[in-house]
Amino acid sequence: MHVVVAGGGTAGHIEPALAFADALRRRVPEVRVTALGTERGLDTRIIPARGYDLALIPPVPVPRTLGRELLTVPGRLRVSIRAAADVLNRQQADVLVGFGGFVAGPAYLAARRLGIPYVVHEANPRAGWANRLGARFTPYVATTFPGTAIAHGRHVGLPIRRVVATLDRPARRAEARAAYGLAPDLATLLVTGGSQGARRLNEAVSGAAAALRGAGVQVLHASGLSNTVEVPAGRPGDPPYVVVPYLERMELAYAAADLALCRSGAGTVVELTAVGLPAAYVPLPIGNGEQTLMARPVAEAGGGLLVDDADCTPDWVAATLTPLLCDPARLATMGAAAARLGRRDGDERLVDLALEAAASAGGRRGGARGRQQ
Repeated sequence: MHVVVAGGGTAGHIEPALAFADALRRRVPEVRVTALGTERGLDTRIIPARGYDLALIPPVPVPRTLGRELLTVPGRLRVSIRAAADVLNRQQADVLVGFGGFVAGPAYLAARRLGIPYVVHEANPRAGWANRLGARFTPYVATTFPGTAIAHGRHVGLPIRRVVATLDRPARRAEARAAYGLAPDLATLLVTGGSQGARRLNEAVSGAAAALRGAGVQVLHASGLSNTVEVPAGRPGDPPYVVVPYLERMELAYAAADLALCRSGAGTVVELTAVGLPAAYVPLPIGNGEQTLMARPVAEAGGGLLVDDADCTPDWVAATLTPLLCDPARLATMGAAAARLGRRDGDERLVDLALEAAASAGGRRGGARGRQQ
C-alpha cells in the first residue's frame, strides 16, 4: 500500500499530516508514505527529519485581491497539477490524503483526474479554498471541529503527535521541569506564540516579570525563532524565567506548565485540550477570525480564558494571570474542563477514513499504476 499526503507549507498543515502518517505506519507497518511539499515552507526541514520521503511540486498561492498576479493562477495551477499527477503515478498511490494549503488543491485535482480516491482533512472551523474545492468531489472529508461548513464533512478531530496524545502531565512534571531548569514546586506559566513567536505575548509577559516573580511564579517562555525577549534581571532567589527560541519537545513544556499563554491555532487548541492544560488564548487579530472561533468553546466551557490581542498587556498579565497561577484549585477545575473537550484519537480516526477510501477503489494495489494523465 502506498499513501501520498499533501500538507505542505506551514507547520499547521505539516504536523497533522505527519501525525496521520505516523498512525498509519503503526496500523499498517508495511505502508509506504510520500509527502507532497514545496520549497517555500518548512517542508524540506521537517518532513525528511521525521523519516518520510518528500516530493516537491510548485505551490499555487491564490492572491486575495484582483491584479495581474491573479491572471497567472490558471497556468501555474496546470503546471502544479501535472507535477502532482507525476508523483501519484510514479509512487503508484492507492490513496491521497490532503490537509489543505498550497499543494493540496493541485493534488486533489490530479487524484480526481487519475481516478485515485482521496481524503480531505480540514483543520479549521472555516474551510480554506483548496479543501472546499476538493471536498466537492469526494465523500471522504474529515473535520477537526464539529459544525465546519464543508461538503461531506465528518467530525474526526485533528491528528496530533503520539507523544502529546499519550501524555500524562502529572507523571512527567518533575522530569519536564528539570529538563528546562525550572524549580520542581513552583507555579509555572508557559508562553508560546508558535514557531515564529508572537511579539505581543513576548512583551506582555516579559513586562510583567517582576509581578510574576513577586508572586512566586516561574516562566518557560518560547520567544519564537524570529524574536528575542529581554527579561529584566531578577534578584538572587527569584523564581526562574527561562527563555528558549523554540520548544523541540512540546510535550515536556505541557507537562511542566500549570497554565499556557498562547495563540489559538487549531493545533494549539487541540493539543492543550487533549492534555488538559488550561490556557489564556490570544487570537491573532488578523485573518478571518477563525482563531477566536477555535478558542471560544474552550473558554465558554471553563477550560481557558479568551483575551483580545490589544488587551494582552503587562498590566493584564499581572492582574489576571498572576492570581490565577496562585490558585491551584481553579487551575485544576479549568484543566478538567479543557480535557472534557479534548480528543486524542484524531489520528486513528483519520486512518480509518483513509483505509475506507483506499478500499473503495476495489482493493487495487498501486492505484495509479499504468494510468496516464
